Amino acid sequence: MLQVLHRLLDREEGATMVEYGLMVALIAVVALLAVTALGGGVRDIFQNVADTLTP
Repeated sequence: MLQVLHRLLDREEGATMVEYGLMVALIAVVALLAVTALGGGVRDIFQNVADTLTP
C-alpha cells in the first residue's frame, strides 16, 4: 500500500498541467489589465477621428 501511495506522490504529470494552468491564468489577467488600461485612450482616439471625419 505504501508503494502505491509513493508512486502517486512521485508522479509529475499533474504538476505540469497545474503550472500551465497558472501561466494561462496569469496571461489572461495581464491581458485584461492591458485592455482595461488602454481602452479609454483608444476610445478617445477613435472618437477624435470620427469627429474629424463628420461634416
